[in-house]
Parts: sequence; structure tokens; C-alpha cells
Amino acid sequence: MVKSADRQTGAKGGATADPATGPMADAATDAAPGKDATHKPGKRPRVAVIAHRKKTLGGGLDELRKVITGYDIDDLLWYEVPKSKKAPKKAREALDKGADLFFVWGGDGSVQRCVDALAGTDATVAIVPAGTANLLARNLSIPEDIAEAVRIGFEGRRTKIDLGKINGEHFAVMAGVGFDAEMIADADRGLKDRLGRLSYFWTGLRHVGGAAAPMTIKIDDTDWFEGDASCVLVGNVGTVTGGIDVFEDARFDDGWLEVGVSTADGPIQWARTLGRMSAGKAEKSPFVRITRARKITVKLSEPMEYELDGGARKRVTKVTIKVVPQGITMCLPDVPADAAAGTPQDAAAGV
Repeated sequence: MVKSADRQTGAKGGATADPATGPMADAATDAAPGKDATHKPGKRPRVAVIAHRKKTLGGGLDELRKVITGYDIDDLLWYEVPKSKKAPKKAREALDKGADLFFVWGGDGSVQRCVDALAGTDATVAIVPAGTANLLARNLSIPEDIAEAVRIGFEGRRTKIDLGKINGEHFAVMAGVGFDAEMIADADRGLKDRLGRLSYFWTGLRHVGGAAAPMTIKIDDTDWFEGDASCVLVGNVGTVTGGIDVFEDARFDDGWLEVGVSTADGPIQWARTLGRMSAGKAEKSPFVRITRARKITVKLSEPMEYELDGGARKRVTKVTIKVVPQGITMCLPDVPADAAAGTPQDAAAGV
């Protein structure tokens, strides 16, 4: 876990949330900005399934169809795509046909593509985590179990979560430039299908020898960093690349994004940095700075790849990242009574 050295402990945009009036206290109330709501019985949802057909979980898509049709639904729109970048078109088509509950079958890439297409609409998204890392599902405590993921979709809480937006494209988990993006790009080149989550470890080893590059970073239009850096990471949730808990203070509903920059250069410094990150002590690393912001602008001295939610994008010399408060409605597990006074992450995890 990482605590920001640039923030006071407990600061949440200048105020500490009151558990008696915060989001969790409203879990059973009607949906409203900043509030959670359980699904109201009586309304038959029009369901759309956007499925990456190459992803597997349990009994597969046949089981998914059987479980969904066991609920009282108005209609079922079913779309299978061969790759995640085909998902947005199907999501928009289903939205035009009146779908209001979307089950996304796949990994973080499929979820990101659908979230990008549905952000800002009245659609509700339920995740059936069938991918490699399933980072958003893990942060929201959605299990890799078809029956339970579907139950959460129909019966769980409806919660508006923040999104980030990098160079015009929405993300829900993270975005990165440099080491992180290069590692993910290599993993995307067939390794994930062969090695699963180990692909991130393997490609990470290949890139620790990469050199840091000159860059400047502004946060909320204020100069924050200038110098050589090997990685910039922006998180909307705590657990990011490779399943590492990087941003301890991250909340998915507070209107902020966590920002980290690493100046580690070469295998020895990266080994020290990754070791501290894995142990939850990145704040003690001399090669890491962390803060939070609503807008981040990164200017690069040379073109570099960037990534969002585990999907690689083309090389650029500048990225602009902004928070999108309450950008999408997600289906989350029910809140245990003893977790209602905690943070949204605590409640999602049932602690």
C-alpha cells in the first residue's frame, strides 16, 4: 500500500467523509448522485450481454445465458465479439435498442471499452470477470463466479463510480506511461493467452533495464515534476498493474485520481522499487513520488506508449488525464452491516 507524502492523512479533497451521511449510509435509498441503491424489484430490466468470446470462466457463455435467463427479464440482447475493441459498437447498439443493464463478459480491456461507450448514460454495468487480471472486478469485490456475478448484476447495489479520461478515452482502473505501458504492450502480444497473470511478471523482467526519459508533469495546471522518469501511473482504485496494491488512499467515488511517478533507472533501482511496492512500502522508496489531482498533463521528450486498464495504445508525446466524477453506474456486492460506516472500498471488500 502507498500513502501519499504530498497529502495529509485522511484528507478527501479538503474534508473527511461523515460515515453517518456518506455513500454507505445511503445504500438502501433511491439512486441519486453520490448515493448507492439496491435494485428495485418489479422492474423487468432489458438486458444486454457484451461477451468477448475468447474469454473463459466456469461453464462458459452457455452457463452465463442459462443463469441470466433464470431471472425475470424483459428482453435479452446478446452480442459476442472476437476482440475487445469491437465491444463499443455493440454496447452503443444495445443502448439504442433500450438496454439498461449490461453484463460485460471478459477482462479489464472489454470492461474499459464498454465503460467508455456507456459513460455518462443511464446504463448500468455488471461485470462477469472472465479475463486475465480482472482488476476492476477485484477492486469492486466481484468474484470470478458466474452465478454470483450475475446475482450481483440483478440484485446488488447500484453505485456511481468515478472514471478517468486519458486523451479522450475513459478508464476505470488506471492509466500509465513508460515502464507500465511497455510491460502491458508486451503482455498483449499473445503472452496473456499463454501465461495468464504471469505474463505481467515476465514482461516486467524484460523492461526493468529500460532507461528513464525526460518529461514534465503538471497536476491541476501546476508544475509538479520535471526530470528523467521511467513510469507515470494514474489510478482510480488501489490495486493496479500486476495486482499490486499501489494506491492505499484511492477511492472510486471521491472525485480524485492518484498520481505516481517513478525515477527508477535500470534493473537494480527497479528491483528496489518493485520490492517496496509489493510490500506496500513504496512511500519509503527514494525513486517514487505520489500525490493526487483532478487533471494531469504529461509531456514527453520522445514518443512513448501509454496504457489504460491494461490495454496498450500508440506512442504519443503528450497525455492529458482528467477525472470524470460519477461517470458510470456499476453493480456492486451488498454492503455487510458492519462495513456500512467504512469507505466504499471497505464495503465492497466486506471488511
